[in-house]
Amino acid sequence: MTARKTVPPENSRFEGSKVSALPLTPSEDRQWAMMSHFGAVLGCIPAAIIFAVYRDRGPFTSQESKEAFNFTFPLTILAIVLNVLTLIPGFGWAFAVATVALWVYMTLMGARAAIQANKGRPYRYAFNLRLMK
Repeated sequence: MTARKTVPPENSRFEGSKVSALPLTPSEDRQWAMMSHFGAVLGCIPAAIIFAVYRDRGPFTSQESKEAFNFTFPLTILAIVLNVLTLIPGFGWAFAVATVALWVYMTLMGARAAIQANKGRPYRYAFNLRLMK
């Protein structure tokens, strides 16, 4: 027995979704680039999500979210390690202070980069491992 193909009628009211999303407007492109840098306050996850969602929709967002991810990823790993080391009795407090200092550094550098990205200027962190190309 053969399977029979059904062809929808020409005046069908159901339509498929678009294959790709619309490109970002220039202001949206700057906005998402800025948000990827501001996400440094939460580590590398916001930049990774923004890159995954918007990389094909806006070139500036793609470029800046990669830059933000490359900056925050090693520091996020370091923060996790420092947080674990705070459990060491005796001098764990020193690692707690280092963790807070690292978080403040990531937050301030992310805010600085976000301000530049909001102006439409690409930002390059001084100390950055270019892990994601």
